[in-house]
Amino acid sequence: MTKIGYVRCSSADQNPARQEALLKKAGCKKVFSDMLSGKDRNRPGLQAMLDYVREGDVLYVESISRLARSTRDLLQILDELQAREVQFISAKENIDTSTPQGKFMLTVFAALSELEREQIRQRQAEGIAIAKQQGKYQGRQPIQYDKYLFEQLYKQWEDGDITQKYMCKKLKMSPATLTRRIREYRNSHNH
Repeated sequence: MTKIGYVRCSSADQNPARQEALLKKAGCKKVFSDMLSGKDRNRPGLQAMLDYVREGDVLYVESISRLARSTRDLLQILDELQAREVQFISAKENIDTSTPQGKFMLTVFAALSELEREQIRQRQAEGIAIAKQQGKYQGRQPIQYDKYLFEQLYKQWEDGDITQKYMCKKLKMSPATLTRRIREYRNSHNH
């Protein structure tokens, strides 16, 4: 069992010393860190830590706010740790996933995250309904494309002369949109 630490500072004026001292006191043999500033959303230290931890390791953090930016982010990270059978300890919140209480706390976080997602969906649906009543909501407009060029490329693709990737590039469509257009074309032409 190796004790691993993770430190994150989300602004240039934050000092990691307090977090590092706590992790050293906890006996962490290796500490990964991210010193983020401004709009930097990448966390190379987090990814390096996730690549490094192995079954039986224990991940220590000063607080869950230092590990994750949101409840959803926290749950994704903890799911990955759990899948690798890595224990998680947060000093500030006194969460330890090796205990029943720690497992319970994670269940509560998961429930709150699901509630938050459902509330967002509900508010979005209500907003769309109001906008539709007021005639303001048009929905997402279909992507315009050259139907003649599509038919030419489709025939070439069916004959095996070109790839779907090439079709996407020529038609300026995503693979998902192209797949939808192919399905629509086949349905309308009885293919």
